[in-house]
Amino acid sequence: MSEHSRPGLAILLILAAGLLLSSQDALAKTLTLSYPLLLVVCLRYLAQSLLMLLVFAPRLGLDLLRTRRPLLQLARGLSLVGVTLLFYGGLRYIPLGEATAVIFLAPLVVVALSVLWLKERVGRGVWLSIGGSMLGVLLIVRPGGALFTPAILLPLGAACCFGLYQLLTRRLSASDHPATSNFITALVGTLGTGLLLPWTWQLPQWHDLLLMAALGALAMSGHMLLTHAYRYGSAASLAPFTYGQILTATLIGALAFDHLPDTWAVLGMAVIMLSGAALAWSQNRK
Repeated sequence: MSEHSRPGLAILLILAAGLLLSSQDALAKTLTLSYPLLLVVCLRYLAQSLLMLLVFAPRLGLDLLRTRRPLLQLARGLSLVGVTLLFYGGLRYIPLGEATAVIFLAPLVVVALSVLWLKERVGRGVWLSIGGSMLGVLLIVRPGGALFTPAILLPLGAACCFGLYQLLTRRLSASDHPATSNFITALVGTLGTGLLLPWTWQLPQWHDLLLMAALGALAMSGHMLLTHAYRYGSAASLAPFTYGQILTATLIGALAFDHLPDTWAVLGMAVIMLSGAALAWSQNRK
């Protein structure tokens, strides 16, 4: 165990991160019901870019922008923009808890991409975890259910983009500073969506503008807490607690939007959480 290992603090940080990120998603769901999706996403990334400049530029200076893998950084940024657009778009139609459960398929997408792209070999237990998670999604969506609509493809697409984002993050971790990767991603999000704003521009009310800025603050704070959590605890020990975000998203969905998932959806969420935790455990046994 590392001399910096503090498992209790690590668990607290991972749970706090899940609460902040779920709050961000709930706020995004509210804003996208009144404003164009591109506007909400662009201002979220703009706020994150400015906050990161304030926090990291005094210490890192121009190193904040220096990367050895610019094309890989661009791909990483675009993949997270895809996550944000698809997930926020899906939240217009899909309840928060169920959408969050679906996007937690991302670790399984990472495994699939690792097999196809990196030619990694995985064991039978990993494939069983993947099958279990797919079963969980089917229980949530199930044919004939209220969520069995084309809109469910949006969080599913977000999960695929998020899996690619995680894989690219892993590839970049050996060459670039985490702050550099996150700042470049925020810039890509700001510029990429900003170029399309003239076609969807709508002047926000000042209080809604502050809420859009809060999206960036919540996103940056949540990811910073995640980073610090993994400094004090191992990925294997923290994996079950990352799925606590599904629970916080469900609770916030009930409080903010008066929605409680039905029995089948709760069962599907539980299957996804157990399958994901089993996958993390089997991967970290290596």
